[in-house]
Amino acid sequence: MCIRDRYKNNGYNIVLDVNRGSVHVVDDIVYDIIALYENNSEDKIIEELKDKYAVEDIKEACLEISELKEAGQLFSEDIYEPYIDSFKDRPTVVKALCLHIAHDCNLACKYCFAEEGEYHGRRALMSFEVGKKALDFLVANSGSRKNLEVDFFGGEPTMNFEVVKQLVEYGRSLEKEHNKNFRFTLTTNGILLNDEILDFANKEMGNIVLSIDGRKEINDLMRPTRNNHGSSYDIIMPKFKKVAKSRNQMNYYVRGTFTHNNLDFSEDVLHLADEGFEQISVEPVVAQPTDSYAIREEDLPVIFEQYDKLAKEIIKRKKAGNGFNFFHFMIDLSGGPCVAKRLSGCGSGCEYLAVTPWGDFYPCHQFVGNEDFLMGNVDEGITRNDIRDSFKNCNVYSKEKCKNCFAKFYCSGGCAANSYNFHGNINDAYDVGCEMQKKRIECAIMIRAAMAEEN
Repeated sequence: MCIRDRYKNNGYNIVLDVNRGSVHVVDDIVYDIIALYENNSEDKIIEELKDKYAVEDIKEACLEISELKEAGQLFSEDIYEPYIDSFKDRPTVVKALCLHIAHDCNLACKYCFAEEGEYHGRRALMSFEVGKKALDFLVANSGSRKNLEVDFFGGEPTMNFEVVKQLVEYGRSLEKEHNKNFRFTLTTNGILLNDEILDFANKEMGNIVLSIDGRKEINDLMRPTRNNHGSSYDIIMPKFKKVAKSRNQMNYYVRGTFTHNNLDFSEDVLHLADEGFEQISVEPVVAQPTDSYAIREEDLPVIFEQYDKLAKEIIKRKKAGNGFNFFHFMIDLSGGPCVAKRLSGCGSGCEYLAVTPWGDFYPCHQFVGNEDFLMGNVDEGITRNDIRDSFKNCNVYSKEKCKNCFAKFYCSGGCAANSYNFHGNINDAYDVGCEMQKKRIECAIMIRAAMAEEN
């Protein structure tokens, strides 16, 4: 089946060939003809549109579309679905670990899926010995892959920073012998961030993720300190500015979460940009409908307006020379991820695993604490190959909602944890999240079109 999508955004007529990855910015006549082209003869198209366009112009546009089709840039066939059987049989290679250095936290964020760092269980700090075994497991199960990813996560990882330093040192000691290269990431709320931690992070961390929700009143509403000991915004903002400056505005991003309480989240993104941050991510909360802060289907029109507003402002600022990167609008139309990643996404449960402080393996951090997804441990390795295989077989063709969606090769089927939490099945999709994702993709492509026009 050939798939394409067409939409209008900010004055641009955009047509996608999903299977080929081609993006076309077209005039009104081509845009209208494409809607009719697949199922109608040229004579029928002329009959339908002759009151709106000149017949000769319609014929010329049809010829242009025919040439694009002949070149494989429009109405192309899906070459990936036949590949899916061999894709499922690919060797399992682990490339990344999320190390839960601390199941504890010094904030009390209201939307935290980890229940203030406890993950439905007990507070705990990872020992060096457990972390060492996790890194050994990663090296042993990474095959010929050279570049390996390790995210120091929590809770709040700086509450156990000595072990972080020890594990980085140990990881570095493995690199030469095993022909590996570790890329470490630190995800932090910034409360304990100081010069010592920053100096170490700037030396050893390929990326730093800084949690802040935007405007002070919004951030402090959802990210209060324990026992209300001051404004978390006031504590972290000066530190985060220092991080961004010290890393030359690269290899970090400030990451926020918007909720039903701040549907005007574009203001939070722009606030962070105005404070000097150039790498920004503000993402929708994922919560059950019973939560007061949950995003609901009826919120979507407002959210779409916010994404449109933000996209226009990003174009304006980029053209003025004071632009910033918004994570969800960053899209590679010329190359992008490999086929395997386009089909299966993040690789949770097979290529990517989460490790608890006591060494248990889960498919990702969002499954931690759900023992139905306990896959093994650092001492025994993976003992539940059935869980691994179920995630390995999770792809855009195993999800009915994804098969014919224009966004499937951009979002790769979405988040398995969100699917499970809303439908009890990793091969479904979180519907509200899908709608937001599709809107973000539309805006991202429009931005690329606008910037290409400028050049």
